[in-house]
Amino acid sequence: MKFGSLFSGIGGIDLGLERAGMTCIWQSEIEPYACQVLAKHWPNIPNLGDIRDIDWTTVERADLVAGGYPCQPFSVAGHRAGGDDPRHLWPLFAECLRVLRPRYALLENVPGHLSLGFGQVLGDLAEIGYDAEWDCIPAAALGAHHRRDRLFVIATDTDQPRLQGRNGPTHTGWPAPTRHAGTSHRWAAESDMGRVAHGIPHRVDRLRALGNAVVPQVAEHIGNIIMEADNDRQIEAP
Repeated sequence: MKFGSLFSGIGGIDLGLERAGMTCIWQSEIEPYACQVLAKHWPNIPNLGDIRDIDWTTVERADLVAGGYPCQPFSVAGHRAGGDDPRHLWPLFAECLRVLRPRYALLENVPGHLSLGFGQVLGDLAEIGYDAEWDCIPAAALGAHHRRDRLFVIATDTDQPRLQGRNGPTHTGWPAPTRHAGTSHRWAAESDMGRVAHGIPHRVDRLRALGNAVVPQVAEHIGNIIMEADNDRQIEAP
């Protein structure tokens, strides 16, 4: 399964989906430090740059498009300006889906999005022709030493059946994660960068990038759900 990555950051979602068996074919990121990280670890994957400047009619169609569009318009830690925030870029994500028509989309954001702006996202997905299932998954559910709740949405082209995992559905249709569930990569001890550290290059950039990143083990878990369901569909297809 091939995927494209929007708002790629340092590639947390990308790494997780690759661990689940998918292949990244393009990324989109503009933050300079994050772009350096992507270029180092995905040197052969094109970075399409600013989503506001991409002509999707010229981009290779992916089976899945994944990304965590900016959370600042919805986060309880901010002003929650929603659609009035200039960082409200979900409509550009929706336009990508409208043009490329991937079989799946994976969206990520903060839990505060559920009470602000999420109805628009669901409405847009339905209008484009996608069913959506969602849940809040903490990194701690996959064995992390911090909670880090995040909202994840799996959108499926309405021409395909809704997702069902072998372990049985949750209220959204997903198998509930268990500690280390479905992941092939275990947790190492977390490094301590400290609040007053000297001699660490790009320390501020690294902390900002980590704060915005998706935990790869969580993305891997969701990627496994999608891959398993997709494989089941191919087996059942006439």
